Amino acid sequence: MAEMIRVAVDAMGGDNAPGEIIRGTAEALRRQDRLDITLVGQEEVIRRELSALPDLPQERLHVHPASEVIAMAEPPVQAITKKKDSSIVQGMMLVRHGECDAFVTAGSSGATLVGGQLLIGRIKGIERAPFAPVLPTKRGPVLLIDCGANVDARASELVQWGQMGSIYMESILGIRNPRVALANIGAEDDKGNALVKETMPLMKALKDINFTGSVEARDVPYGGADVVVCDAFTGNMLLKMYEGTAHMLQEEISDAIRHGGPLALLGGLMVKPALRKTLTKFSVRTYGGAPMLGLNGLVVKAHGNADAVVFAHAVEQCVEWKDKKINDQFREKMKLVDRTRKNTETTSAG
Repeated sequence: MAEMIRVAVDAMGGDNAPGEIIRGTAEALRRQDRLDITLVGQEEVIRRELSALPDLPQERLHVHPASEVIAMAEPPVQAITKKKDSSIVQGMMLVRHGECDAFVTAGSSGATLVGGQLLIGRIKGIERAPFAPVLPTKRGPVLLIDCGANVDARASELVQWGQMGSIYMESILGIRNPRVALANIGAEDDKGNALVKETMPLMKALKDINFTGSVEARDVPYGGADVVVCDAFTGNMLLKMYEGTAHMLQEEISDAIRHGGPLALLGGLMVKPALRKTLTKFSVRTYGGAPMLGLNGLVVKAHGNADAVVFAHAVEQCVEWKDKKINDQFREKMKLVDRTRKNTETTSAG
């Protein structure tokens, strides 16, 4: 019998909690018969929402009470340390104690980041855990790493993110020998800020990834790389520009068809199926959420305004993550890096 995937879900986090969060979780539970879900939050509220959702597999659905909620604007460290009965802290503690394999939340990014680092902890050898969302491109999906966890990063951290990103894309999305690139303002090696210039030769020296150099922001939507590595300041700007441009284009197209007269309406009806297919392909909603790479357990951060469709995708990510043993691959990679470093130091000393 296939192994069950135990996922703790923050039922109280996000702009659309608890309704959309619980409905999305229920949809994931229906579609994935190996999911075992624990909804974490205010029990009375959760059970009231569940009462409106018939035919759920009760044997795979549990409620873990948590009386407190961490608001989006709360200082993250203070929230994690003071609100120990919050849905975020309680959900992460289920992962820490081995009762669940993963935790999914649409709540505070800052609290999720701090909680992941402090409560679940990093894999030995991993310096910092980044957020890594998958974005659509003309050529296929691209992993953007980091998009919000580490605004000020070091070159050694970007190197690790490139290695983890390569493992993720090959194992989860089946991209053989994924192209890893540094986000930069030009293709030439002498372009970029101090961080990029310091990271470039370190990336080039790696033998275990397919490093292709720099990728400019304009080339990302065309599939200029499979893994785009950058500090979180750059990544978050890129991510939000990506999302904003997509939404603006959808609105402009809709307005042009709606207000363009009878011929525009007729043309809109004719191209609607093809247009819907194209817009779906480029929708960030397809991938649901951003995993934090390098923790001892999986944490997935869904967008704060995630609806049921988006949140269902975020929860479903956990199945393949567990099946492909992503964390075990990260651990083996760090052990190999450590052995290589020690051998180099020994050789140098001799």
